[in-house]
Amino acid sequence: MTQNISTERANMPTGVNKVLDRRTVEADNKNLLKFLRPGMHVLDVGCGSGAITRGIAEITGPSGKVTGIDVSEDLIAQASAHFGDVPSLQFSVADIKAFDNGDRYDLITSARVLQWLPDPKAALLAMKKLLKENGVIAILDYNHEKIKWEPAIPAPMQHFYNAFLQWRKDAGFDNAIADNLTGIFREIGFNEVYVSSQSERTEKGEASFSSRADIWIQVAAGRGKQLVKDNYVTEAERLAAIASYEEWMTGEGQSMEMYLLAVETAKP
Repeated sequence: MTQNISTERANMPTGVNKVLDRRTVEADNKNLLKFLRPGMHVLDVGCGSGAITRGIAEITGPSGKVTGIDVSEDLIAQASAHFGDVPSLQFSVADIKAFDNGDRYDLITSARVLQWLPDPKAALLAMKKLLKENGVIAILDYNHEKIKWEPAIPAPMQHFYNAFLQWRKDAGFDNAIADNLTGIFREIGFNEVYVSSQSERTEKGEASFSSRADIWIQVAAGRGKQLVKDNYVTEAERLAAIASYEEWMTGEGQSMEMYLLAVETAKP
């Protein structure tokens, strides 16, 4: 599988930024709150449209410095347009493996990003080089093989989800990256690694159920078209997955839990 294919499959489809825009550090990256202090220098790797990055900058304040990088020119343009007026916050189009603006950071964070990299170890090595002494790397990511739906989702969506995991695997992405991060950190010289569950659970009756469980309709509507193009599912199967999952959400669906870990370590 070539680098071009992994890059193509990692690219976010149009409309996914709507999911990114509604994220906040308090709700979607709360594992960072214990580290953030005024005056810190922070690097947000894979910052997307910058919503969480802006939240980080609000906590580190005018005496801090927060840099968000992403490989997507469109997302960085959006982040700069929305939050470019914050003096302590800057955005750059960059790949972490080639990024070095001369700064060294107290905290480097990357949330839900390594799942889309074919070589997460190389990315973590690059982050290590940019850390100050005693600086912290805080990663937040999924194990997609451990998602739970109660009751089980309909067969058409399960078929689509299985195809989605295979499509990712064939591009070199690690579907179980959350559980593999500890081993990778230790391979690159971090001996003390701290892991905490940040799993995202939503239940019917909660205000968040529709917006959170809906993520797989959005995946089928957006990335699903990539799966069709790459011959992992047919268009009819994609549409059947969406329809069946919509029925599940409004009918028998009771809960969804996405397995998410915060994996953190400090530079020795």
